Amino acid sequence: MNLMDIIKNDTLSLSFEVFPPKTDTAFESVKTAVEEIAALHPAFMSVTYGAGGGTSQYTLDIAKDIKEKYGVPTLAHLTCVSSTKTTVKEKIDAIKVAGIRNVMALRGDIPKDLLNADRSGWDYRYAVDLIRELRESNPDFCIGGACYPEIHPESINQKDDIKRLKEKVDAGCDFLTTQMFFDNHLLYNFLYKIREAGITVPVIAGIMPITNANQVERAIQLSGSFMPQRFKSLVDKFGSDPAAMKQAGIAYATDQIIDLFANNITNVHVYSMNKPEIARCIQSNLSDMLGK
Repeated sequence: MNLMDIIKNDTLSLSFEVFPPKTDTAFESVKTAVEEIAALHPAFMSVTYGAGGGTSQYTLDIAKDIKEKYGVPTLAHLTCVSSTKTTVKEKIDAIKVAGIRNVMALRGDIPKDLLNADRSGWDYRYAVDLIRELRESNPDFCIGGACYPEIHPESINQKDDIKRLKEKVDAGCDFLTTQMFFDNHLLYNFLYKIREAGITVPVIAGIMPITNANQVERAIQLSGSFMPQRFKSLVDKFGSDPAAMKQAGIAYATDQIIDLFANNITNVHVYSMNKPEIARCIQSNLSDMLGK
């Protein structure tokens, strides 16, 4: 199924992200988690690519299972950082062989040993390079791209960031999914600005449930996310009690999603971190809204 059939529908939808294992020994546990999340029948599931693309085969194996065994529409991530055109073509061919047509096109994190390397000769310096190639060579693909409600960590300012985002959309993005955020007003302000800039494709809101106090620092490192005082107070109060923090984190994420739905954001993607119980709780909290 083309994800645009879901995304453009006015019906409220909830989807989940899973990530492949880093090692062979972890594969079975990940498969079990994926199966449990798929059993919730979300609008779709996305499968990340893994750092440096080292788990690319796992990504396709899991994405194919989600689609064929569980009947859930699937979105496979594809990164291009430091890759050659030959390597990327092989990746795209493998995606097509797996029967996947929905692709999240990302640059990916630059490996630490290449952070100071000369990138001028790279075939793909930015996600827009991959998006353009995907659109030109695979017109039947549904292509997603990433966006940052606050600002991409490498951007000069938000105006420049939105300019780069429009380049990605013009290159062939069908929809955008946001990086995590913890203050919905940041998203509403961002949406106003990108619409003013002529970016009209659907935007899926990405929500990260923080259920462990240790995740806070990691979330800030990954995205530079602003943490509202209300959220900080939650962590201060319940962070030392794992069970209470988990419950509070799920409640906070649920509250965010309800507010998004109430403000006509119809598609929400939950970064569920391979945790079926979190996905299950959030969906249960929203069951009547989602008609489940």
